[in-house]
Amino acid sequence: MGGFEDDEPPSKRARASSVEPASLLDNFSCLKSATPLGSTMARPLPSQGKEVMVGSKGVIKRDEFVRIITKALYSLGYEKSGAVLEEESGITLHSPTVNLFRRQVLDGNWDSAVVTLNNVGLLDENIVKSAAFLILEQKFLELLRNDDVMGAIRTLQSEITPLGVNKKRVHELSGCIISSSPPDVLLGFSKLGIESSNSRLKLLEELQKVLPPNVMVPERRLENLVEQALTVQREACYFHNSIDGLSLYTDHHCGKDQLPSRTLQVLRAHRDEVWFLQFSNNGKYLASASNDKSTIIWKVDEDGELFLKHTLIGHDKPVMMVAWSPDDRQLLTCGMEEVIRCWDVESGECLHVYEKSGLGMISCGWFPDGKHILSGLTDQNFCLWDLDGKEVDCWKGQSLSKTSDFAISKDGKLIISMDRECTIRLFDRETKQERLIEEENTITSFSLSEDGDFLLVNLTTEAIHLWNIRNCPIRVNRYAGHKRSRFVIRSCFGGSEQAFIASGSEDSQIYIWHRATGDLIETLPGHTGTVNCVSWNPANPHMLASASDDHTIRIWGLKKANLKRKDVGSSNGIYANGSIPSKGMVHQCNGNSSK
Repeated sequence: MGGFEDDEPPSKRARASSVEPASLLDNFSCLKSATPLGSTMARPLPSQGKEVMVGSKGVIKRDEFVRIITKALYSLGYEKSGAVLEEESGITLHSPTVNLFRRQVLDGNWDSAVVTLNNVGLLDENIVKSAAFLILEQKFLELLRNDDVMGAIRTLQSEITPLGVNKKRVHELSGCIISSSPPDVLLGFSKLGIESSNSRLKLLEELQKVLPPNVMVPERRLENLVEQALTVQREACYFHNSIDGLSLYTDHHCGKDQLPSRTLQVLRAHRDEVWFLQFSNNGKYLASASNDKSTIIWKVDEDGELFLKHTLIGHDKPVMMVAWSPDDRQLLTCGMEEVIRCWDVESGECLHVYEKSGLGMISCGWFPDGKHILSGLTDQNFCLWDLDGKEVDCWKGQSLSKTSDFAISKDGKLIISMDRECTIRLFDRETKQERLIEEENTITSFSLSEDGDFLLVNLTTEAIHLWNIRNCPIRVNRYAGHKRSRFVIRSCFGGSEQAFIASGSEDSQIYIWHRATGDLIETLPGHTGTVNCVSWNPANPHMLASASDDHTIRIWGLKKANLKRKDVGSSNGIYANGSIPSKGMVHQCNGNSSK
């Protein structure tokens, strides 16, 4: 194993409408013949001049609670149930005036609707004007649609404009009138977002957003409250790493047993140190790169067990890293200061070899479009290639470091690379602007979070720093406890919502920290050599993989009772998982062109 300070490669070590039907706003005739729901059904309670509260803490207003439930029932399409609740509780979802207003809107009685709006009792004049604007806008658009241009002009001039509301929108409406032909008018409708048979229902939804909630209950209010409660519980759960969604039946709590802390498999197919590994984006595969010049693609079956799928051979030097295409159909492998090879994941066929005369490749990655790849070269340049091997762009890097890591944001705009030994450069390809992350010590590797807002930076000082790079880079946390003196050790984000940080270590262990607090919460022994790289399955927060100098890969999962560890490896060419032909084909790739 080479040292980071020596001449060896650092990469080893670098439903139903939500608006209640108008017919239900008038009567409950359909309910008069309904069977009573039980003598113990709650009856309307007298208010006795004060709010009636419900709940163990007495902080929930009963009428608001019932109205929100009623609204949820209507939103879910349970109209009869909603009407029953209004009758049984004596608490109506809307007042008679608001019911009249809603009916007028749905019937297109615009002038009457504006009059009723002013009788609702709103104290804020701006709210009244904003709601009136929405109503008159709908009136204007329907007049145009019915070819009543003069009526539309009168509405715009004498009713909408005097409100003094949303002048930009008034100009857009004027544009519909001066359109030269009917098709242009229809196009204007489309651009304004009103080309819909349900435009009046949508108008009611917009009015719900403008009017106070005590007048019209906001859409999906109950759902929002429940989601807020679940979010609070999840955020308060220190070890949250659950695959299943949170239940409404019980309070949420995860124990430490939800972390992958037990070796479930040991993969022994490599014949030398394993330097790098990475799960595919969909979590169905794992690729590992080794000093034995090979790359192995492992298949993750439905039960979470890994089987050898392909052994990819063709590099003349150790394989430093791999990169999955956005659709996981292809895999890049980068030899140490050599070439980049592109492989078909399903067949194992070598599709193309990327090389540049007189120079070696030291890193590889995919652009989000899946149509271009980026490579780092030994002369500190970066090259952009299309899938056929044509060089699209090449620009001078400024790295004076042995670290070859780089990352690309999901939109392809931001390229993150080493600038100097202690500095990372964030380059915006559109604005050509640069931002810098400056550390006091040498950087050995880094990785980008799934959302692209955070960067995990490994240092020679046995520390890992977390940087927020959304705007001006700022360090937000520090993780320590692992060992690193000579080699490049790689860390990763992982777990549910990437709430944890994992790292390899020179003491043969894996370290796991709580991302938000920085607390070291787990140390995993098992390897007998330096753990160079770790990868957390993005589709399964209960699966973690580690690569080591002891020639093995360990798959970590939950501590389940009566679960025996399984090893997958080779002995005299026979694979322990059963058969080479069906489970593990060896693919040779020679030459410098696609096969």
